Amino acid sequence: MHKGYLILVLHAHLPYIRHPEHEYFLEENWLYEAITESYIPLIDVFGRLLNDNIDFRITLSLSPTLVEMFSDSLLRGRYLRYINNLIELSEKEILRTRGDISLEPLSRMYNGRFKRIRFLYEESCKKDLTAAFKKLEETGKIEIITTAATHAYLPVLSIYPQAVRAQIRVAKENHIKNFGKAPAGIWLPECGYYDGADRLLAEAGVKFFFMDTHGILNGMPTPRYGVYKPVSCPSGVIAFGRDIESSKQVWSSIEGYPGDFAYRDFYRDAGFDLPMDYVKPHIHPDGIRTYTGIKYYRITGKTEEKMPYVRGHALANAEEHAENFMLSKKRQIDFLNSSCGFKPIITAPYDAELFGHWWFEGPDWLDLLMRKIARTQAVFRTITPSEYLNERNELQGVEPSMSSWGYKGYNEVWLNSTNSWIYRHLHMASEKMTELANMFPESGGLLKRALNQAAREVLLSQHSDWAFIIKTGAAAEYASSRFAEHIERFNKLYAAIKKGDIDEERLFEIENKDNLFPDIDYRVYSDSERSLSKE
Repeated sequence: MHKGYLILVLHAHLPYIRHPEHEYFLEENWLYEAITESYIPLIDVFGRLLNDNIDFRITLSLSPTLVEMFSDSLLRGRYLRYINNLIELSEKEILRTRGDISLEPLSRMYNGRFKRIRFLYEESCKKDLTAAFKKLEETGKIEIITTAATHAYLPVLSIYPQAVRAQIRVAKENHIKNFGKAPAGIWLPECGYYDGADRLLAEAGVKFFFMDTHGILNGMPTPRYGVYKPVSCPSGVIAFGRDIESSKQVWSSIEGYPGDFAYRDFYRDAGFDLPMDYVKPHIHPDGIRTYTGIKYYRITGKTEEKMPYVRGHALANAEEHAENFMLSKKRQIDFLNSSCGFKPIITAPYDAELFGHWWFEGPDWLDLLMRKIARTQAVFRTITPSEYLNERNELQGVEPSMSSWGYKGYNEVWLNSTNSWIYRHLHMASEKMTELANMFPESGGLLKRALNQAAREVLLSQHSDWAFIIKTGAAAEYASSRFAEHIERFNKLYAAIKKGDIDEERLFEIENKDNLFPDIDYRVYSDSERSLSKE
C-alpha cells in the first residue's frame, strides 16, 4: 500500500538563439550542447525504461522557445554539423591517447557516445525531438507541460496584465500545435509568482503550476501540511510546492550528489586543455576555445590537480546516490504519513539541463532511481500532477505569496542595479504593443505581417534569460545586445505601422531572423484577449 507520492519535474528551457546571418555563431552551441548532453540522453533513458517495462512517472516542462528551435530546419542542419565534428575529434583522440590506460578508454567511450547520439537523433528521433517527446508522452509515463512563451519573468510584467496574458496564450497555442492538446499545467519561469497570477492561469484553462517552498509557507492562511499537500488558489488553480530536502540532495554541488569527487569535472574540457593547433578545426572558426564535451578528469576535490575520470567508479556512486535518494524519500514519506495521517506528496523540480550537461551522471542516476523505486516496491510511487489531481486527493485552500526560486527567493536576480535599465523599455514596448492591437482589431496583408512581427519582437525582448545573464556577467554583452536588438526592431515596426509606411524588404529580413511562432496572432495583446482566450 503506497503511503505517499513523488513528483519529479524536469524543466527544459533555452533562450531562442538562431543566427542565419552567420555561418557559425558561438551562442548557438548552448542548444547543441544541451541536445547532446541532456535532451537525447534523457530520451534514451525514458526509452530504456519503457522497453524494460519499468513503471515510472516524470513531468517534463518544454519551453515554447526550445520547441521552436527543435523544429527549425536551419538549427537541425547545424546540429548535425556539430555532432559530426565531435565524432571526428573523438576519433582523433583515440589515436592521440592510444596506449594511455586512463585516457584511451575514455576517448573510445566518447566516440561511441557521440555516434549513438547521432544515431538516436537521425534514426530514432528523425531529427524531430518534439515528436520524440510527444511519442513518449503518449505512453502515459510522462506528462509534458509548458511555460511562458519566451520564459518571461512574470512578476516584473505584472503591471501590464495583457503582457502576461500574451505570454500564457502564445505558450498554450504553441503547445496545442505541437502536442495536440492544451497543457494541463505550466511552469512559471523561475517559479516567479505574484498575487493574481493564478487568475490569469485559470483564464487560460491551466489547472496547476509549481512554486518555491516559501511561496506556499508564507501564504494565507498558513498551510497546515506545508508543501506536502498541494494548495488550491482562490481561482481554483492548484499549486505544488518544492520540497527543500529533495532540492539540496540533487541541486547542490556542495551538499548534493553532483559534487561527488568521483563524478566528471565539467570545467576540464579538451577544448581548453589541448593545444590550439590541434583543436582549432573542432572549435569556433575564429579560434575561440569552446567546450567540446570531451572531458577526461573527475572532480577529485578542491584542487587544480585533477585525477582521470573512471566511468565505472562514477556509475557505482550514481547507484549509491539513487539508493540514498529513494531511501530518504521513503523515510520522509513514512514519517509524514504516520505522524500526520495523510498521503504526502514530495515535489522535486529541477532544470533538465542539470541531467547530463552539468551533472554528467545525472541521466544514469535518474534511470537507476526509477528502476529502484519500481523494483523494490517502495512505500511511495512516482506520479504526475494530473494523475494526482484525478485521484481527488484532499487539497489545502491557500492564497500563495509572491516568490521565486532565485537567490533570496524574490525578484533580486531579475531586477537589480545591473539590469534594471531594461525594464523601462520592456514596459513601454508592452504598452505600445497593446495600443497597436487595440488600434487594429482587424488587419491583413503587409500590415498584419508587421503587427505579428512586432508581437514576436516584444516577446523575444522579455526572455528572463537576458536579465539573468546580464546579472551573472557570463555572456552579458550578448544578452544586452540581443535585448537591445529586439527593442529596436519593435520600435521601428511600431513607428512604421503608425505612419502607414512599412518597408516590406526590411520586414522580410526581420521575419527571417526572428521566425518563431509562425501562427502568432498579434491580437493576444488586445484588451479583448480575455474573450479570445476562451474561444
